[in-house]
Amino acid sequence: MKYTFADYQESANYLREKIGAFQPKVLMVLGSGLGYMGDEVEQAMAVPYGEIPHFRTSTAPGHKGQLVFGMLEGQPVAVMQGRMHHYEGYSYEEVAYAVRVLRLLGADTMVVTNAAGCINKNWKAGDLMLITDHIKFFLESPLRGENLPEFGVRFPDSSHLYTPELQSLAREAARELRIPLKDGVYMYFPGPQYETPAEIRAARTLGADAAGMSTVPEVIVAGHCGMKVLGFTLLSNMAAGILNQPLSEQEVLDAAAACRDKFSGLIRECLKRMA
Repeated sequence: MKYTFADYQESANYLREKIGAFQPKVLMVLGSGLGYMGDEVEQAMAVPYGEIPHFRTSTAPGHKGQLVFGMLEGQPVAVMQGRMHHYEGYSYEEVAYAVRVLRLLGADTMVVTNAAGCINKNWKAGDLMLITDHIKFFLESPLRGENLPEFGVRFPDSSHLYTPELQSLAREAARELRIPLKDGVYMYFPGPQYETPAEIRAARTLGADAAGMSTVPEVIVAGHCGMKVLGFTLLSNMAAGILNQPLSEQEVLDAAAACRDKFSGLIRECLKRMA
């Protein structure tokens, strides 16, 4: 479906009634097994997606499907505990709908996380990757259709979708915490099937370090409406064909649980450092 600017305004106005004078600065979009950070928000106000006009619900395992507003490390945040995916049957515009709504509420920065397969053979499952760029080929854009000039221009630049200043901040935070942090390129695949070994070999040739089924639609929309973006990937497993074993959803959730303290600590330190 195609949303109008009035649709986004209606969603934003509904949320304003719920959260009162609170104004989020940072939108946090949390991926598979990583939604626990929403439970750490102080003075929390939770709004289920299903109650918000025009929102879609998240059906992926490990996704609670609610927005949590409150304070985290001194920052006013809106935490998406779960996201929508194209493979759930949603259009890319529906997948990224919340980004524009939160922009209308005042958020100017997005922190986005995901769990993804590790393509880089020099790395290992359990590593954390700072997303420096992404690859998305041949698939339609969440900006397809009539442009809404209230959010941005018809042909937005994509040179720095992942904000360089926030990348520097994240590297400094990781060094202080002594958390190894890789710099890498995330390649988007629509899913829900995992990639084939041949697709992973092709992705590696193209320069990708991780393969996943989320993040990119939200980042494109955030960039279009002028938001700064900081992205992290938990390399939850080695991608198809690297190890002689099938891929499973459970290993993604297990990896996220094992990485909980390290990941949470890094995100919190980044929030502390944001102006």
